[in-house]
Amino acid sequence: MTSIFRTVMGPDFERLHPQLQRRFSVGLDSGEACVGRGVMRRVWHGRGFVKPFLALGGTRNILVPRAGRDIPFTIENVPYADTYGRETVTFVRTFDLPGRARRFDAQMVLSPKGDRILDYLGTHQHLASDLHLRAEPDGSLLIRSGEHRFREGPVDVRVPGLIGGDAEVRESYDDASGRFRIQVRVVNRYFGPLFGYEGSFAATYHPVHARGIRPGLRPVREESRA
Repeated sequence: MTSIFRTVMGPDFERLHPQLQRRFSVGLDSGEACVGRGVMRRVWHGRGFVKPFLALGGTRNILVPRAGRDIPFTIENVPYADTYGRETVTFVRTFDLPGRARRFDAQMVLSPKGDRILDYLGTHQHLASDLHLRAEPDGSLLIRSGEHRFREGPVDVRVPGLIGGDAEVRESYDDASGRFRIQVRVVNRYFGPLFGYEGSFAATYHPVHARGIRPGLRPVREESRA
């Protein structure tokens, strides 16, 4: 079976822990979706000046505008074909914060050249990032973001480093607990840490054809530009 993640990683994919291989094999070929449920031990923000930007992003399900500890968490990875016929995998993260749940939405597709993952962020896919994946010696997965772009109508511009954030995601599997562990950091190269979270979750799998993709999981608007 192939997936967009296996395709972009090539032989390096086989170096991942077997449970990570299964989780990142979700796709139209496997016919499986993955739902993870757990707890984020910590959701954190950087210095106070980042809060207005996080609040703005929160209106489109980009990042999470509130911090907290021991937050119930769900991640939904469901494959589907988007409007342009591209295989897409949702990365919809829901943080069950007190008073109101918050979502951090992303949809991932394979780049036209098959050399990276394109990560479309938010409900309207206004932001797009290149993602580069690498298996670490311990079988964990390291994901780093590359160039960021903003698209709306005729506008198509690179996000300058002064206001952008570089993301680093580390995901591993703990055999003792039977849970995935995840750590996410978004850092501005000039102003330092902006946002992040860390915690663990257990995963379940189900056939896509049996449940399909639930309402509200797909974005409101889909972007064709890679």
